[in-house]
Amino acid sequence: MLEYAIQTDGLSRSFGAVRAVEDVSMRIPAGTIFGFLGPNGSGKTTTIRLLLGLLEPSRGSATVLGFDSRRQAGDIRQRTGALLEHPGLYERLSAQENLEFYARVWNLTPADRDARVKELLTHMGLWDRRADQVGNWSRGMKQKLAVARAMLHRPSLIFLDEPTSGLDPVASATLRDDLSSLVMREGVTVFLTTHNLPEAESICNLVGVIRQGRLLTVDSPVHIRTHGGEQKVEFTGQGFTPAVLEVLRSRPEVADVKVSNGTLTLALHDDRPVAPLVRLLVEGGCDIEEVRKGAASLEQAFLALMEHDA
Repeated sequence: MLEYAIQTDGLSRSFGAVRAVEDVSMRIPAGTIFGFLGPNGSGKTTTIRLLLGLLEPSRGSATVLGFDSRRQAGDIRQRTGALLEHPGLYERLSAQENLEFYARVWNLTPADRDARVKELLTHMGLWDRRADQVGNWSRGMKQKLAVARAMLHRPSLIFLDEPTSGLDPVASATLRDDLSSLVMREGVTVFLTTHNLPEAESICNLVGVIRQGRLLTVDSPVHIRTHGGEQKVEFTGQGFTPAVLEVLRSRPEVADVKVSNGTLTLALHDDRPVAPLVRLLVEGGCDIEEVRKGAASLEQAFLALMEHDA
């Protein structure tokens, strides 16, 4: 069994003077839901196209499922599924007809085709609507069907480029839940690009952050939250006078100070200890009832990375 579904070493791609992807090296373990995060134009889609062998790298290399992306692109695409810019659905056909068409493309036997189509439509909650013309469906239902299309031939790895983009919160959450359970059941590796950072935090066990073609970090969401961005500490109580707040603002570990409705909120640089601040407040005459400390959200850590490497 492969240890890594994807390995890249110095992977780079330029379009003239534009360096779309620059020296990207990463290892993505098999069975991982990997989130690839970055602003528009950061190189996410170009990276996917390089991994699928749809583009040749200017420098460096990529190995996907053990195959070299330059020499064995056909083998990679045969063993992967992809939902990129377009869902790849025929809107005049029904949901069942769409999947049956693609099942024939993938040369599934008639028995396997029927069983697989029913299995995926049932899992995605679409079986009762299988005879509906897809063109009349909502965007959320179309995206569910598109994910089923990408999974139809039982790939070892699927690429999903912004699968919940344009969906309302309910449709996004439903698709996310369906995708997570499908991946868990089939043991597939997922390479997911998204702008929805809470989404990445909820379903990804590994994320990479890319900016202007350069990979800034690859780590677990928990580790990025803990070691990137600001730590938040809330103090509930009384006596948060202007003089005390001024002293707090002068402290090197304090990035921001806010007071609202009897709650003092401090943003701290990195994971600094809170005890000295508690002592400072008590000595300043504050009456502290409760202290709550929490790591930065993935979104806050992501923004901090963007600012730090700007």
